[in-house]
Amino acid sequence: MSIKDRIQQDMKDAMRAKDKARLGTIRLILAAIKQREVDERIELDDEQVIVVLDKMAKQRRESISQFEQAGRDDLIAQENFELGIIQPYLPEALGEDELNALIDAAMAATGANSIKDMGKVMGQLKPKIQGRADMSAVSALIKSRLQ
Repeated sequence: MSIKDRIQQDMKDAMRAKDKARLGTIRLILAAIKQREVDERIELDDEQVIVVLDKMAKQRRESISQFEQAGRDDLIAQENFELGIIQPYLPEALGEDELNALIDAAMAATGANSIKDMGKVMGQLKPKIQGRADMSAVSALIKSRLQ
């Protein structure tokens, strides 16, 4: 079963359970997927759906940090709830050791030895870790190794 089919099935389950909060978040997810499909005139596969979900999760994490600075606990709770709905559809997060091994392999494959080579390393890593690691944290790790 594809991720998109799973999301649609979960939407039906939320409707049957009359879980309005969960249903609203799942509809947001499906709307984002549908928007991308309409914009690009394609049917998204699992990999492309993961990109959409990863972007949504990143938006929620950024919003949470901004709301924490503003002291808006009500909005933090809503964003955490939505993040909790989005997260299970993403692949399991990479462990620190796995992530370091992938970074080392990408740096060796591209021959990266200075900060100028960061784009090459990120280009090779992104398809492998999309949705499994925070890209900004990965970028910071690569930067620290290349300096």
